[in-house]
Amino acid sequence: MIERILLETIRQRGPSDKAIIILGSRQVGKTTLLQELTKERQDKLVLNGDEPDIRELMSNPNSERLKSIFAGKTLIIIDEAQMIPNIGITLKLITDRIQGIHLYVTGSSSLELANTINEPLTGRKLEFHIHPLSLGEMIQHNGLLKERRLLPQRLVFGYYPEVVTSAGQEVALLKELASSYLYKDILSFGIIKKPVVLDKLLRVLALQLGCEVSYNELAQLVGVDKETVERYIDLLEKAFIIYKLNSLSRNVRNEIKKGKKVYFWDNGIRNAIIGNFLPWENRTDQGALWENFIIGERMKHLSYQNFYGQTYFWRTSQQQEIDLIEEKDGAFNVYEFKVNPRKTSKIPLTFSKAYPVNKFMTIHPANIEEILK
Repeated sequence: MIERILLETIRQRGPSDKAIIILGSRQVGKTTLLQELTKERQDKLVLNGDEPDIRELMSNPNSERLKSIFAGKTLIIIDEAQMIPNIGITLKLITDRIQGIHLYVTGSSSLELANTINEPLTGRKLEFHIHPLSLGEMIQHNGLLKERRLLPQRLVFGYYPEVVTSAGQEVALLKELASSYLYKDILSFGIIKKPVVLDKLLRVLALQLGCEVSYNELAQLVGVDKETVERYIDLLEKAFIIYKLNSLSRNVRNEIKKGKKVYFWDNGIRNAIIGNFLPWENRTDQGALWENFIIGERMKHLSYQNFYGQTYFWRTSQQQEIDLIEEKDGAFNVYEFKVNPRKTSKIPLTFSKAYPVNKFMTIHPANIEEILK
């Protein structure tokens, strides 16, 4: 088993009277993580929200009915909880009315789960996000040297657990994942009225990887209005398929004020969407793939380190640009990402005059481990 960073984080919290909420896209290892966390416990009951009878059983229950469902079990696991109607009220009922219960909940989107538990479970939950396997986890598992050698494969096929552990089956697995399985929740909730538009939008975003995106331009390309594009991108974020970086702008002259970039949490999913699994050495999009991969790895690292600052990119109308900026406690860490180790970069003078820079690094494949510091 490839040990997950989040495993030890949750273990350190120990048993809690609060609900442990684990969010992440489908197939990132939420169920495996819970199995490992609770393998010593014999008093557990696992309920899967993907199963219709479980959804019916857990919708609108009262405390007495819940006690009969649990039948004396003290560890309750609710998997894919976002599929259960009114799950927030049910979880609140468990934490408030049933003593001695340890409650673990997973959701493959923050969609219905987050919207229905945030208010009812205020002060009653500990929330964690789990991502596809990370560079840090794979270095711990394989060692730095082996993981560096595997980097060309990771840049094409990504880090979904089953993809990593099923050599030779990567393309078939990624095609299945990217087909609609990853956003099954969005479709099943009936929020997406035009699945074809969603597919088109994902493809356009995949082809514009690393570029600033314009919602107006995206709307024209996929044939819908700007508001629909904005809503669909928000839903894809909540399903943990993509994430946004906004531009940093503090009224410095010539800064791009309202720019945004969209990245995929996994290179393999992005490549499956555009149907391109050419080997790394034959790719014409190496720069975009490297940027998507390495920024994603930094974002995973920050997530697991409970980073409480903000992340941005920066650009001016004169094409001065910084790939990733982290702002925390008034100071800025600045990163540039280059495929070619021989290429160097420096902080634009406009930026260094305007912002207090704490650290500046150029990250390339030869020093990739520096991203974890």
